Amino acid sequence: MSSDLSTKLREGTKKAHTMAENTGFVACFLKGTVEPTSYRKLVANLYYVYSAMEDEMYRHREHPILGKLYFPELNRRASLEQDLAYYFGANWKDDATASKAAQDYVSRIHEIGNTEPELLVAHLYTRYMGDLSGGQILKKIAQNAMNLSENKGLAFYEFEQIPDEKEFKRVYRERLDDLSIDDAIGDRIVEEANASFGLNMTMFKELEGNLIKAIGIQLFSLLTRKRNRGSTTLATAD
Repeated sequence: MSSDLSTKLREGTKKAHTMAENTGFVACFLKGTVEPTSYRKLVANLYYVYSAMEDEMYRHREHPILGKLYFPELNRRASLEQDLAYYFGANWKDDATASKAAQDYVSRIHEIGNTEPELLVAHLYTRYMGDLSGGQILKKIAQNAMNLSENKGLAFYEFEQIPDEKEFKRVYRERLDDLSIDDAIGDRIVEEANASFGLNMTMFKELEGNLIKAIGIQLFSLLTRKRNRGSTTLATAD
C-alpha cells in the first residue's frame, strides 16, 4: 500500500507548480498587477470548476477513497457566488460564463468522476491546498491592486470554517497518506495532478489577452521577463 501520497504529490508536481507560477497572468498577479476584467473572469471560471469538484465530491462522499477527503468546510462555491454578485451584480448568472479552458477543466472533472473517481484526489489537492497555502497573500494582493474594501469581492480566500489553516493542511496530508491505494494508483493521481496544473495554466493563459490590452505589451513583457522565485500561486500545492 502507498503511504506517502502527500510527498509524492509535492515532489511529483514541482515542475508543473513552477510552470503555473510563471504564466504571464500569475506572474503579473504576484507582482501586484491585477486587471479587474481578467480577474472577474477568473472568478467566474473558478466558480464552474469548484462547482464541478464539489458536485463530484458530494456524489462520491461514501467512496472508500474519496470519502476520507470529504471536507465540506473546504467548499468554495458559496463564497464564489458572493464574489460573482459583487463583480457582476445581482444577475451574475446571466453574465458569468465559463471560458473554453474552464469548460474543458469542468469536463475533465466530470469525466474522471464517472470513470476513475479516485483521480479526483489530484484536483482536490491542486486547488484546495493551493488556496489554503497562498490564499491570504493573494487576497492582499488583489485587495491592494483593485482598491477593494475589506471583504468585498474576496470571499473566495476566506475559509471561515477552518480556524487553523496550518493544522488543517497537516490533517489533510495525513488523510492523503492514509488512503488505501497502491503505488500504481498513487502514480496515476500524481499524473492527474500534473494534468490539473496544465488545465489551470491554460485557463490562466486565456486571461492574458485583456490583461495585455489593459497594461500594455511593454509593461506585460517587463513584468513577465524574469522568472518568479519563492512565491506562491493561484494553483500551488505547498
